[in-house]
Amino acid sequence: MLRILSRFLFWLTGWKTVGEIPPFKKMVVIGAPHTSGWDVIYGLAASYILRIKFRFFGKQELFVFPFGIFWRAIGGIPVDRFAHHNMVDLAVQKFNEHDEFILAMSPEATRAYAPVWRKGFYYIALNAHVPIVLTYLDFEHKIVGIGPTFYPTGNYENEIEEIKSFYRPIKGKHPELGIR
Repeated sequence: MLRILSRFLFWLTGWKTVGEIPPFKKMVVIGAPHTSGWDVIYGLAASYILRIKFRFFGKQELFVFPFGIFWRAIGGIPVDRFAHHNMVDLAVQKFNEHDEFILAMSPEATRAYAPVWRKGFYYIALNAHVPIVLTYLDFEHKIVGIGPTFYPTGNYENEIEEIKSFYRPIKGKHPELGIR
């Protein structure tokens, strides 16, 4: 049912999906540029169209009743942002506990302009020995797309520059907040 509604939304608004998700059972999927709340709507709709069941971390305050039912149903995992635990280690533990686990993250971690990205997505993939899949929301062309996939090598500085180079030409809903 959600797949049908998502296809209807894309048809109605002129959006489309481009590319295919790689056939890995475990991966970190990053989405950028993240400049609007609409990113979540179109990204979630694309996941239903492409039949991707991803998980994501959210602050535990979002998971209070009755909203928690919704967030868990769409893949949310509540986390206490103020607890003294390492999110990278927690995510790696989740990968180790499941035969199939797709973790979706926004490297910017905000809809505002973020000149420095959070490194967590990279080190989660590195430590869990899973690939990183680059996905994007191009509002200029109304595309939710799947880009390159790679395994991180530990050379963060070089690889993050390659990742940002991929995303620079893509226009988010608010291009002035995108990757520079």
